[in-house]
Amino acid sequence: MITALLCAMLAQSAPRDAALADAGTAESATIYQGLTPQRMARIQRALQRDKLDGWLFFDFRRSDEIAYRLLGLDPGGARSRRWYCLVPAQGQPRKLLHAIEPRALDGVPGSSATYTSWRTRDRELGTLLRGVRRVAMDYSPRNEIPTVARVDGGTLELVRSMGAEIVSSADLVAELESMLTPEELASQARAADLLSADLEAVAQEAARRVREDRPATERELQEFARARWAQEGFETEGWPGVAVDAHTADPHYSPLAEGGTVAGRNSLLLLDFSARLAPAGIYGDLTRVYFLGESVPEEIQRIAGHVFQARDAALQLLRQRAEFGKLPSGAEVDAAARNVIAKAGFGDRFLHRTGHSIDHHGHGDGVNNDDFETRDTRRHLPDTCFSIEPGIYLAGRFGIRSEIDVCLPGGRVELRGGPGQSVVPALLAP
Repeated sequence: MITALLCAMLAQSAPRDAALADAGTAESATIYQGLTPQRMARIQRALQRDKLDGWLFFDFRRSDEIAYRLLGLDPGGARSRRWYCLVPAQGQPRKLLHAIEPRALDGVPGSSATYTSWRTRDRELGTLLRGVRRVAMDYSPRNEIPTVARVDGGTLELVRSMGAEIVSSADLVAELESMLTPEELASQARAADLLSADLEAVAQEAARRVREDRPATERELQEFARARWAQEGFETEGWPGVAVDAHTADPHYSPLAEGGTVAGRNSLLLLDFSARLAPAGIYGDLTRVYFLGESVPEEIQRIAGHVFQARDAALQLLRQRAEFGKLPSGAEVDAAARNVIAKAGFGDRFLHRTGHSIDHHGHGDGVNNDDFETRDTRRHLPDTCFSIEPGIYLAGRFGIRSEIDVCLPGGRVELRGGPGQSVVPALLAP
């Protein structure tokens, strides 16, 4: 527990906002297995179920990270020319590569053709697509899901000119990139538990420094968190966000090297921690807000109450739908939280989506809780993780965000990293 001057915890939350599992793990460990028979079989089952003739991957100068992950490719080396790879619903892949980079798709089985000029490229691409009527590509209509929108408009025009109907791969990406194994789900739980303890430790450090009349700067608290992470085995590129007072109204604030604001007596302290355990874990991502004073001001309590209610509305929707075996879409989860804040009169102060996909990337390629920044109508899937993180930001004054992680092992709703219910501010004696 936080003692002395850290007397009110406002926003305590559980965890927070897969290429195939082996593809994600391989990428993180820098081991590239290529398109294994197991992965290809999983892709082809999904294509057959969705009545698609294939999935056409395209890349120019590493423009499509999804393709590299799903195909198990090393993105290094010479990648200066366009390549195409059709994974059909049945049979072996068909590849088209530039003659000066014929090894760009090594690791993917199947036949290969090469081109040099755009004329031969067009002819060979037409041959590759012969008989293909409906094909998935990594694009999103109207760019509504930008994490999937990796193929440029001109390439889409080219493929359509050859008679193929293009279908967005967004649902396929969510299934094949963000669904996690039991071991990966366990790594997420471990990361969230450690981050939960780290949040409390940093808040305690801030309180201790206030008691000693030598309050810490934002940067000093950030470095305190990084030191703990190094001991716990987190990867070094994790995000220990620390914001004080007016900076808490900036959702992506990061303290400057000079130190930033001092976390002093009666300061509001927002901690946003995102990290994964090395070498290939799943991210934990949590945000909590603390007050370093004797009692929490009424306005802060009131704003925090709206944020907690919004968070709980999103959780309630998930739990209700999970009971009936029909998980909601990301857009529905976003609306459930956003409506609460809008009714409280702060709709224009909720500046971002309600949450994001979590996998081997802190912001993954699965379903986002979003009908605000983007329109994600994909339904949540079993064995995935994501954040729920509503917030209210009063520019120049303060902001409150409560961020929790939700995982869906077997379709069940689990909160990670601490209690999920609203927290009554705990007034602790000095």
